[in-house]
Amino acid sequence: MSGPSHDKSLFRDRDVVPVRRALISVSDKTGLLELAAAIAAQGIEIVSTGSTAAAIRGAGHEVTDVATITGFPESLDGRVKTLHPSVHAGLLADLRLASHEQQLADLDIAPFELVIVNLYPFVETVASGAEGDDVVEQIDIGGPAMVRASAKNYANVAIVTSPESYPQVIAGLIAGGSTLLQRRELAARAFAHTAAYDAAVAAWFSEGSLQDPRSLPQSLTIKAERLQVLRYGENSHQRAALYTRQGGHGIAQATQLQGKEMSYNNYVDADAALRTAYDMVLPAVAIIKHANPCGIAVSAPKAADPIASAHLRAHECDPISAFGGVIAANRVVTLKMAENLKDIFTEVIVAPGFEPAALEVFRAKKNLRLLQLPLDWRQERMDVRLVSGGLLLQDADRFADDIESVATNWELVSGERPDAAGMTDLIFAWKSCRAVKSNAIVLAKGSATVGIGMGQVNRVDSCRLAVERAGARAAGSVAASDAFFPFADGPQVLLDAGVTAIVQPGGSVRDDEVIAAAREAGVTMFFTGERHFFH
Repeated sequence: MSGPSHDKSLFRDRDVVPVRRALISVSDKTGLLELAAAIAAQGIEIVSTGSTAAAIRGAGHEVTDVATITGFPESLDGRVKTLHPSVHAGLLADLRLASHEQQLADLDIAPFELVIVNLYPFVETVASGAEGDDVVEQIDIGGPAMVRASAKNYANVAIVTSPESYPQVIAGLIAGGSTLLQRRELAARAFAHTAAYDAAVAAWFSEGSLQDPRSLPQSLTIKAERLQVLRYGENSHQRAALYTRQGGHGIAQATQLQGKEMSYNNYVDADAALRTAYDMVLPAVAIIKHANPCGIAVSAPKAADPIASAHLRAHECDPISAFGGVIAANRVVTLKMAENLKDIFTEVIVAPGFEPAALEVFRAKKNLRLLQLPLDWRQERMDVRLVSGGLLLQDADRFADDIESVATNWELVSGERPDAAGMTDLIFAWKSCRAVKSNAIVLAKGSATVGIGMGQVNRVDSCRLAVERAGARAAGSVAASDAFFPFADGPQVLLDAGVTAIVQPGGSVRDDEVIAAAREAGVTMFFTGERHFFH
């Protein structure tokens, strides 16, 4: 259906719109009183609702209650306040049209030129762990209606949905009103705000209605706000920007404490490092180059400084590749770790925190980027990847919290079950290989990687690469493979290098040949029945 027909000759210039009347109804009260003071100072009538009106009135400013305009009291525990023609006609009247202006006069309704509305904290309520009716009560109805009405009528109304826009609004009031360009930009932000809000509500209902845990949402909306324009993308000819997702708790929400501006590749590597280090329960460090680990380790037993110990052990895996690497630590970075890094060129360090003394050491490395994770950082439950014309959605690949108990059920197909230290090494290698691009082979000793083979188009080459990088350290190490060995040639490379135990998913049609090779060498082999591809 097309919109109403208008006589273009009746349209009048509405570039700068002076503000005579403002409607304010906000859940987030940040900056409210300063804004209200600026509005009142211009002699503008303030119309407001509920707690917003009480806060403004408490600051000594005159307020007209919405109920005075509508002639209808707020009802149903505040669910109905602004859903009334006396409000929405004032929001939607196009005063470029003489007919609209006349209808307002006939109805004795005054228009609004400024609307400040933000919505109930639905996303924050869900993030807090609330459920059921507590979440439903945070679904705003009147707020989105006012936002959308005002944004549609941007030719006449400035709609503000975020405290971040208040300085711009105040400057406009002092200058005499809002410009058409400003109102259009504010409208774009407003529609994005309500779209993200509706998407969050839809996602919550979709997740809550899934009876089959294997099911996924029928529809998916992902909303993100541009946080930072980057110098370039993966390569210098590609444009790039960082966006933050509403409700996100990851690398995009980290605070940069020092260093050069983060690049696209820095963010990719930092996220990969984070994924790797936080798979570990003990103090752990991961060193990443080109989204692949070149060293992973947990602290040595009884280490005086566990996170510094973990870093040194990770670095020893491949010191050459660690040059210019990105590091993630799953504990606060200590002075000792910072001192160990003084002479090692590093691009980024990401951690939950940094000791003040460590920050002092790092200040001498002015280009080093330090990222501090948000306090509520947590691993994502779902993975999303864009493909041509659409996207792929899957459960995030996670290890069970009780993986030690899970490992007791691994199928022993060759050799003897190792002692506790040997099982600890196998579990470490198994967890580490999830962070390595497929085909992935990890050699580990003492819960530190000694050789990593990644990203090869056949598993034999990954085995050779891991052994080559380990050198003499391969002897006595344990090995993990992210997927089954299709032939016995891959395991044979590991066996010839002196690997003492292998953990792999199993499931190949030639498992018998692989098992036979391990038994002939007298080497322990476990099947986990679980694959960990990472493409």
